[in-house]
Amino acid sequence: MADATSVLNVSPVIPVVTLDDPQHAVPVAQALADGGIRIIELTLRTESALTSLKLIANEVPDILMGAGTILTPGQADAAVAAGAQFLVSPGVTPGLLDHMLSLDVPVLPGVATVGEVMAVLESGLDTMKFFPAGPAGGPAYLAAIGAPIPNVQFCPTGGISLATAPEYLKLPNVSCVGGSWLTPRSAVERGDWAQITALARKAAGVSVR
Repeated sequence: MADATSVLNVSPVIPVVTLDDPQHAVPVAQALADGGIRIIELTLRTESALTSLKLIANEVPDILMGAGTILTPGQADAAVAAGAQFLVSPGVTPGLLDHMLSLDVPVLPGVATVGEVMAVLESGLDTMKFFPAGPAGGPAYLAAIGAPIPNVQFCPTGGISLATAPEYLKLPNVSCVGGSWLTPRSAVERGDWAQITALARKAAGVSVR
């Protein structure tokens, strides 16, 4: 079983990126890296996502490349074959979790309830994605989970912004947060890589104080 702790410690913010056009993949990744963010969770929400993932993995080696929105074992296999260095799922089933753990890459399974956290713990994992963080209860909910289950580290994602990220990051059971605000669709579509670099730079320097 690959350890996901190193994934959670790369950056205080993991960009959650969705790309419609693979031609944008390398420029987006380079813009994030130029801003000091060297990790991406690329969602498999578009038909060309695997193409974008492969391009980034091959052409921007400074980026730790992850695949998100893993829903099936087949998607997990395809993502790893395309170059994914870690896998993220929005939720998890026993079958999907077992398969992802067999692939020898770090895994961040999605959880939203105490029961789901306990089920993933039984698999031997103590690093998880908390999703959807905002609607599921936010920092107060994660703080409450940390009382009876202090040995789990989370990457909350969903409804988080630069303004709210510090509220999560100050919690002892939060290592980093995931955010889609670093790569706004409008900036990607007009090729405003400087804006993405500026957003990345702010995210890389986010403080809990």
